[in-house]
Amino acid sequence: MPKQYDPSMHSAEHILNQTMVRMFDCGRCVNAHVEKKKSRIDYRFNRNLTELEVAEIEQRVNEIIAQDLEVKEEFLPRSEAAQKYNLHKLPDDSGDQIRIVLIGDYDACPCRGPHVTTTREIGVFSIASTSYEDGLLRIRFRLRNTGE
Repeated sequence: MPKQYDPSMHSAEHILNQTMVRMFDCGRCVNAHVEKKKSRIDYRFNRNLTELEVAEIEQRVNEIIAQDLEVKEEFLPRSEAAQKYNLHKLPDDSGDQIRIVLIGDYDACPCRGPHVTTTREIGVFSIASTSYEDGLLRIRFRLRNTGE
């Protein structure tokens, strides 16, 4: 049974992943635990983030959210998806058609989880804390509604 991700938090995870890739060329996360109140995501990395980097990540993620980008899906044959994307995190029973979640032209990633229909639904992204140990950078993040 697939994990029961919160659509807003899960979509924010995708945006955070792409932001980390663009800022640090570190690749997408190696592990994620996504929940409604607070989530964490781990990257192979060589150090902890600085306060300035944390602030820049928050700013970039929130700029993408504010663009009100459409979040949609497309399906690709497994062979075509394997040429464009890393499929190693997908369960073995993912089938011959792979679902790709697209967040505007900012991110595209194979995924089976639920997502928002537009980034504006996500709310405001903030990093609660970061830590570094044994080659893994952990980022803990939260979302709040714009009306809070």
